[in-house]
Amino acid sequence: MNRTEKAKAFGALHKKGDPIVLYNIWDAGTAKAVADAGAKALATGSWSVAAAHGFADGEKLPMSVLVETAKSITEAVDLPLSVDFEGAYSADPQGAAANVAKLMEVGVIGINFEDRVVAGEGLYPVDSQAARIRAIRAMADSKDMPFFVNARTDLFLAESDLSKHADLVDEAIERGRAYAAAGGSGFFVPGLIDPALIEKICAASSLPVNIMMRTGAPDVKTLAKLGVGRISYGPGPYRSMMEKLRQEAAAIYSLL
Repeated sequence: MNRTEKAKAFGALHKKGDPIVLYNIWDAGTAKAVADAGAKALATGSWSVAAAHGFADGEKLPMSVLVETAKSITEAVDLPLSVDFEGAYSADPQGAAANVAKLMEVGVIGINFEDRVVAGEGLYPVDSQAARIRAIRAMADSKDMPFFVNARTDLFLAESDLSKHADLVDEAIERGRAYAAAGGSGFFVPGLIDPALIEKICAASSLPVNIMMRTGAPDVKTLAKLGVGRISYGPGPYRSMMEKLRQEAAAIYSLL
């Protein structure tokens, strides 16, 4: 498939009630392993890619390294690739769009794009984030590319008290609608695990909703019944793999 075909195929995999499942990767090697396991598409996790290169999350990884990592993945595996691009390394709409274009040039067909102020505090105002999404969409349209912008809100991830998540749902729905109108392709709500709240957001969203698996989250079949269109695993696979590596290494060194 060429890039346009991959982008179209990736978008078509997002179905409410029949979600695409993305077991997040961080390099070409993990991409090959997950592809061999039966994946229909691939997605990186920003935390994992950064950690694999010795950096903290939060755009501490140089963007050039991220672009080269994406290029190595697209060259190694012939599956659609979405990249967790955090805040697109720019607060400016045109700057964000220009940075996304660099990923597109190496074969990436989608991104996660969050509304958290990466280098500051809190979230961008809805209008500001919508303007950045709109610029990315305009850039992709100018290249005739059905690029998948997974518009992410960090409302729930930023609130560690799960009992307060219900109070955030209305704002999340408002943000989801604004991001859809601006050209978003999906709506990502990491941190949300309450089944009733997930179902409410799925019912209100015109976009396929992405849930991130974490402790306490419903299983895949339950999420599908709630109307979810995309399920991802974030840094979980990286942490699991690194713990297994540590345990195996510790077992060897304990014998010396």
